Amino acid sequence: MVSGISSGAQAVPLYQEVADKIVRLIEEGVLRPGERVSSLRKVSEQYGVSVTTAIQAFILLEDRGLVEARPKSGFFVRVPRPVLREPAMAKTPRAITAVTVGALQSRLFEAAMMPHILPLGGAVPSPELLPTVKLNRILASVARRAGKSGISYDMPPGSEALRREIAKRTMNAGATILPQEIITTSGATEALMLCLRAVTVPGNVVAVESPTYFGVLHALEELGLKAIEVPTHPRDGMDLDALERMLKTRNLAACLAVPTFSNPLGALMPDEGKERLVRMLEERQVPLIEDDVFGELHHGPHRPRLAKGYDQTGNVLLCSSFSKSLAPGYRVGWVAPGRFYERIKTLKLTSTLATATLPELAIAEFLANGGYDHYLRSARSFYAANVQRVGQAVAAAFPEGTKVTQPQGGFVIWVEMPAGVDALRLQDDALAHEINIAPGPMFSPTQGYKNCIRLSCGVPWTPRLQQAIQTLGKLAQRQL
Repeated sequence: MVSGISSGAQAVPLYQEVADKIVRLIEEGVLRPGERVSSLRKVSEQYGVSVTTAIQAFILLEDRGLVEARPKSGFFVRVPRPVLREPAMAKTPRAITAVTVGALQSRLFEAAMMPHILPLGGAVPSPELLPTVKLNRILASVARRAGKSGISYDMPPGSEALRREIAKRTMNAGATILPQEIITTSGATEALMLCLRAVTVPGNVVAVESPTYFGVLHALEELGLKAIEVPTHPRDGMDLDALERMLKTRNLAACLAVPTFSNPLGALMPDEGKERLVRMLEERQVPLIEDDVFGELHHGPHRPRLAKGYDQTGNVLLCSSFSKSLAPGYRVGWVAPGRFYERIKTLKLTSTLATATLPELAIAEFLANGGYDHYLRSARSFYAANVQRVGQAVAAAFPEGTKVTQPQGGFVIWVEMPAGVDALRLQDDALAHEINIAPGPMFSPTQGYKNCIRLSCGVPWTPRLQQAIQTLGKLAQRQL
């Protein structure tokens, strides 16, 4: 047995001697960043110490930030991580704007349909991460048991079993919503469209976050509505002081916001901010449409509170779906529209008439038997790690001065590049390299954010993804 450790009295603990020798190998370049360190058993043999001592040495090296453990792979020399700089809150025009982003959205979706394109543009979870086998098994079982009712219309308000499970989950988010206050929909997109139709007429003005989800902007465009942008902080969400000033000077028909993990910034509005938002809109009887599609995908230990939890008059229309968290293709969403319930129920009949029956029942059973919570625990862990990993890769590969958001939930990041980079041109160049990204102008009614892009972290980390980020960085650098 070869030993580099003396057998006499130790001036320092034995495990620290082992750790110091590995540190020297790292400092002298024998072990390079990203390389695998010898296994615990091998280190034990090399230095003539027990496995327990080797474990203590690696714990010390981890604490020093020199190595990192990878599940089922061992310990690796940690790659130095660049310091992430977050974008500042953008100054947005106060003008009321007609929306025209439909063409940009169509281009993004067309690229997303191409199987050879790496899908970093859409906020869609990778199918390989979803509990497909379990859901398919449940769907087949439900179909056998349901018989004829499984292929019949499930008229509004939709599946009672699903509404009951949804009501239970909203309690975990600080809101008390009864099953009879919920209407199921064909995804969150229909829920948002129904809410906008219920509280506006063509020509009305709706306050939106800036930047905001392009699907919201497309909905406004199709309904003949106008938008006014409210500055939004990458961490704390909508600037409520700016919104309050708008409420005093503008005639707003509604406010549409994503207080929990906004898209594309990933911002999380503090609880006191959510309460203030609800109260200020309630005082002026301006409906709040709350989009909560990412709420279940928190990276921290607790599910954030819903703004709906502060609603006392039914002024908040809460929308969500299972598309981001469980099954995009099932197209099952829901809305708790408060005092607009009857109006939404009627509009649903003129929209899709009914929500697909079997997907509703399958999701209801998956929620009831605990499968959803079990799946979410692993999904949250994956997204938290992948968001951090992709963000670090972007910071390392993109031009100097690039800024990246650090969301605490969801799986998208917002990248602000130096002013000389044109995001639309970058999208063209990226597609030529079989990479799809979402350019910043899609997320603004005034088509601002010309040097910004949104990237999805819902794709598992692979050499291809790593190479794609490096390619994007090089393409952005060429524009400077």
